Amino acid sequence: MKIVIIGGGAGGLELATYLGHKLGGKGLAEIVLIDQNQTHLWKPLLHEVAAGSLDAEVDALSYRAHATAHGFIFKLGKFSSVDRANRCVELAPVVDEEGFEVLPQRRESYDQLVIAIGSGCNDFNTPGVAQYAQFLEGPKQAEKFHKQLINHFIQLNRKLIDEPTKTLNIAIVGGGATGVELSAELFNAQQLFSLYGLKRVTNEHLRVTLLEAGPRLVPALAEHVSEAVRSELAKLGADIRLNTKVARAEKNAFITGDGEVVSADMMLWAAGVKVPDFIADIEGLETNRINQILVKPTLQTTTDDNIYAIGDCAGYDLGDGRWVPPRAQSAHQMASLAGKNIVRGLKGKPLKDFKYSDHGSLVSLSRYTAIGVLMGNLGKGQSFNVRGWLARMVYISLYRMHQVALHGWIRASLLVIADKINHIVKPRLKLH
Repeated sequence: MKIVIIGGGAGGLELATYLGHKLGGKGLAEIVLIDQNQTHLWKPLLHEVAAGSLDAEVDALSYRAHATAHGFIFKLGKFSSVDRANRCVELAPVVDEEGFEVLPQRRESYDQLVIAIGSGCNDFNTPGVAQYAQFLEGPKQAEKFHKQLINHFIQLNRKLIDEPTKTLNIAIVGGGATGVELSAELFNAQQLFSLYGLKRVTNEHLRVTLLEAGPRLVPALAEHVSEAVRSELAKLGADIRLNTKVARAEKNAFITGDGEVVSADMMLWAAGVKVPDFIADIEGLETNRINQILVKPTLQTTTDDNIYAIGDCAGYDLGDGRWVPPRAQSAHQMASLAGKNIVRGLKGKPLKDFKYSDHGSLVSLSRYTAIGVLMGNLGKGQSFNVRGWLARMVYISLYRMHQVALHGWIRASLLVIADKINHIVKPRLKLH
């Protein structure tokens, strides 16, 4: 039995680890994880990498090393299609930044396939966005943004000698968690850059404009909690523009539907969610309007029981027009059930149905505060609001639970200690 998992994000890697322990390490099945990157970084941390609060080189996990330790095989590959008739996945050539072909186009056979490729931003075909704006969909993009941020701050610090009113303008489209959290991290970065030698740059020299097409920020949160997020972000100095739709992007500017020009030295698009377009072209798989693969309650695809889909790329209809939201907690829950169902299937046992549990939503505003809603267990619909230190601790615990799923309690605890040591011996901001 050969089980192939495409995508090493939160759900895919947790699933590969689970199946490696249950099957691969015991010789009961061959578990293969395929990803186009060599390392894994928890996606909700990308805004911290972009701002420099987190060093991806330190926190990233090597797929190969993890596979060796947990009973599965890692293969570098870029997923392009599925040949369902022959039970093979098509892998496009892997090419590095210099154009060197690392691996050719090839095929990988499977008995059971799990697609866990995640999702990216949806630019809604807005003219100019793909050409002029940056996205925050992976570590490479986050690191690119960070390097540009450093260069802009260094340049600004020099220009302030002759132009004391000069500013660094950063425009972010999308008032969801990514846009809000990155905005807060940018103000934290400004203060730390000042601490590390760029002393001319103060808070008044950084202008962060957050553009949101809807009537409020972070619509997943209750309205009063969303307002609290807006208020805290505004206190930091962000220029928040609600009900503002971007009509097009130009070099160094977003143009709104009203014709207003929002000038920017750096432009980031963090709005919308969409699965890559090629997924909709895979013959025989049903997809929804954002290209998510439709799955049954068992998380098998609606047309092929040998193919599962989990995480952001899976479309599971909860009814009443609601779908399982593209969140890390969803990927974790799906990975857990898919792993159990695959093991149960091999043992000839009936598969279990997926039941999504909403544990709430949290937004971290860097080191300043965190705000959100946690779902209680006393009854349906009960919840309670959290903010400040408690919310920050809960937010951090989500990542720690991901580490526990990958490494177990002992190693995850050691990683916490290592993080504490790094916080003491290393700069508080990545400066290169």
